[in-house]
Amino acid sequence: MRRRLRPAFLTLLILGLISCGEDTPQHPSTDQAQGSSAQEQVESTELNTARDDTTPEDLSLTQIEGVNEAWLGDLDVMADRRLIRVLTVYSVGRYYLDGPEEKGMVYEMFKQFEKSVNKSLNSGHLKTHVVFIPVARSQLIPALLEGRGDIISAGLTITPERAEQVAFSKPMSKPVSEILVTGPSAPVIDSIEDLSGQTLYLRESSSYRESVETLNLQFRAEGKAEVIIHPLSELLEDDDLIEMVNAGLLDWAIVDQYKTQLWEGVFDKLVVRDDIIFRSDARLAYAFRKNSPKLEAAINNFLKTHKQGTLLGNILTNRYLRDYDWAGNALEQSEYQRFQNLEEIFKTYGEKYGIDYLMVAAQGYQESRLKQTARSHTGAVGVMQLLPSTAADSNVGIKNISEVDSNIHAGVKYLEFLRSRYFSDPEIDELNKTLLALAAYNAGPSRMINLRNKAKKQGKNPNIWFDNVEVVAAKEIGRETVQYVANIYKYYLSYRLTAEQHARRKAARKKAGITSP
Repeated sequence: MRRRLRPAFLTLLILGLISCGEDTPQHPSTDQAQGSSAQEQVESTELNTARDDTTPEDLSLTQIEGVNEAWLGDLDVMADRRLIRVLTVYSVGRYYLDGPEEKGMVYEMFKQFEKSVNKSLNSGHLKTHVVFIPVARSQLIPALLEGRGDIISAGLTITPERAEQVAFSKPMSKPVSEILVTGPSAPVIDSIEDLSGQTLYLRESSSYRESVETLNLQFRAEGKAEVIIHPLSELLEDDDLIEMVNAGLLDWAIVDQYKTQLWEGVFDKLVVRDDIIFRSDARLAYAFRKNSPKLEAAINNFLKTHKQGTLLGNILTNRYLRDYDWAGNALEQSEYQRFQNLEEIFKTYGEKYGIDYLMVAAQGYQESRLKQTARSHTGAVGVMQLLPSTAADSNVGIKNISEVDSNIHAGVKYLEFLRSRYFSDPEIDELNKTLLALAAYNAGPSRMINLRNKAKKQGKNPNIWFDNVEVVAAKEIGRETVQYVANIYKYYLSYRLTAEQHARRKAARKKAGITSP
């Protein structure tokens, strides 16, 4: 049966680092205890760490080497490192950035998994965190096997070829069919047999390629010409292929049937050929390394209450597959537009004071969601949520922080003041100088001096934040500052990893002839 998608007036603008973001700040990080003099903060013993206690405890990263280094192991090793790495692909609805804040079905599902794991571990404030690592599809399984990630969540179909390499969880979806979609440039085709001798553009790593190879075995046995498989960039997602077919850049493409429903009302030239089926009753699942019984048990136990068909699974399915406005969210850029509008300012002052501009941009997002209009109940102002008295102090000396340029300038200069005044020991590396300064920005330098002294007495390294001073902070002052620093580092890493992946995908789209942003 040929089914044409309903016409629409929208043009698809896929995947900048874009969002469906809310317009109001979601629990800005803190109203800092910025006294009348930044110098006097050394003597301050009690600081204003007022914060909305409803801030979700959905953090974040603990060890930079855990993200950047390859390592193997089962769930017990991940718990020891306090890190579970989820490999996925960057795609609106699946995993994407709202500003630098992660969102999407994969994100929400695995934040629930994070809670499930931590409940079983009963580890208190120092939790095992899930971090999301977007890669090209061709890198999902290699990255898993090399130890650069621990779980794959990217809509992988269980296939015999993949099952030789990795282990799969119990199916997380209802049966899925792989079908053909055609566009205005496609020749007339009545059945799947008419594809004999035709060319299909396919990602080498896709289950679609395996399905076509199976079809070619049939054609070969029948003495027919095989389908010609032309490799396609691994950076292009099925959404890209659907757009290319609609625009006539490709005659046709194979996609999972449910994905065509996401774009109804957007692509008016796309014909869904749900009568031409390459694979039926396929099941989607999470993948992980073989011989990981503890992780397998945790995932399968989690899926009992979270897969499609369960209450929580259906909530996410409805949110991101049925009710989610894919086109609208692909078009919406308000959150990222704020970052773009401020990016050059962050670059200017990041370079001026020797701080990675993405780190201070991430701090600005944590503080205010990058909104200069943000005001706190204690009088903190703008993107960097500074008190006017702090900005006016001789160690900062920036006027007019109601203006965004001056506000960011003052915030970055104050952070550098903290870093150079209190954390300039040569034994502290550049990353930890910044992390410790961020903690002082939130909790005050006097408290940080005390926490570092206590860390040293307890046999921990006072020059390292994560898993050292952080541990003492969690015990002494609770999750406030721990969450603040970890959120910023998570946002920073999200900016960096996803921006790199997005740039590669954007280049692939341009090479494929997709002209929309």
